Amino acid sequence: MKQPLGVILAGGQATRMGGGDKGLLTLGGRTLLEHVIDRLAPQVGGLALNANGDGVRFGPFGLPVLPDTIDGFAGPLAGVLAGLDWAAGQGADTIVTAAADTPFFPCDLVPRLLMASEGMAAPLVLAATPDAKRGQVRHPTFGLWPVALRDDLRAALQGGLRKVVLWSDRHGGREAVFPVSGIDPFFNVNTPEDLTQAEALLEGTG
Repeated sequence: MKQPLGVILAGGQATRMGGGDKGLLTLGGRTLLEHVIDRLAPQVGGLALNANGDGVRFGPFGLPVLPDTIDGFAGPLAGVLAGLDWAAGQGADTIVTAAADTPFFPCDLVPRLLMASEGMAAPLVLAATPDAKRGQVRHPTFGLWPVALRDDLRAALQGGLRKVVLWSDRHGGREAVFPVSGIDPFFNVNTPEDLTQAEALLEGTG
């Protein structure tokens, strides 16, 4: 399999942060987006950013900016589709997505997703973490997605589908389970309080 391309999902509305781009918030003197780029870029063959509105605001990062192609706020699957369409133009077979507001995700995200996909005709794997009550929790913004299913995804979105796991289950999607030791590796910044907690985690005091 060719090395996946990476797509950072930054198309959310950030309502709990008062709107705007969460990826441009500062954590430890650097933007959340810089932390995410540093973790994802070494694991993939190329990188793009899914975001809506004027892409000029992301100019300093030097990444292609991919807007949603589905009208209205269609959630993370719309960003996945934008990434798959971009990857198809690059001749790639798969993409790996990561959320722009999740600065601590695993540095072995891509290898673990690929390992879980072995033997799949259309590699489709979501990251998951163990949960004492629910068995495991899937993280739908972190996944390995096949370019071959992009038109199926487009049709599903146009038909009103919004839940990631419904679509992934429909195609026999798997999970790659990541251990939780101390902090949740998929901790994301949704509120000002989360940002304060992330600062503490970064400094080793959280």
